[in-house]
Amino acid sequence: MKKMAVIGIGNILLRDDGIGIHTINELIKEDAICDASFIDGGTSTFDLLSYFIENNEIIIIDSLKGGHDPGTIYKITPQELGSFIKTNSSLHDVQVLDIIKQANLMGYFPKVTIIGIEPEEIFYDMELSFTIKNELPSIIKIVKEEIKNKIGEDCA
Repeated sequence: MKKMAVIGIGNILLRDDGIGIHTINELIKEDAICDASFIDGGTSTFDLLSYFIENNEIIIIDSLKGGHDPGTIYKITPQELGSFIKTNSSLHDVQVLDIIKQANLMGYFPKVTIIGIEPEEIFYDMELSFTIKNELPSIIKIVKEEIKNKIGEDCA
């Protein structure tokens, strides 16, 4: 059986930058029943290397500035992430690629899918913007579908 980690990345203190963490918290609250670990990855992605070593499948949820309307949901691979990264991207976007490279250098090659959400506002506030908060059910649905597609198991 494939082992999977679903990792929310972001800074919960910076409004929409915390969407990954808010999504993980909602999945945990819903008691999403599936054979996956749900991890609050915060902003220190280099501390997450063990998950990339221990799991065959990784889903990363993070804010992602791709230049589209706020609330746009992207489903991309790490290879595609490189084309999204711009000078105004967050540091954890770059660190995700670095940690994947580290795992690969150690002989581990998990399949990684990134669910990125175009932020509306990033400033000091612990609440999501109205736009992103309204997209949260869609994000959760996409994550659950991705889990089902990857390990063949429904989340409640």
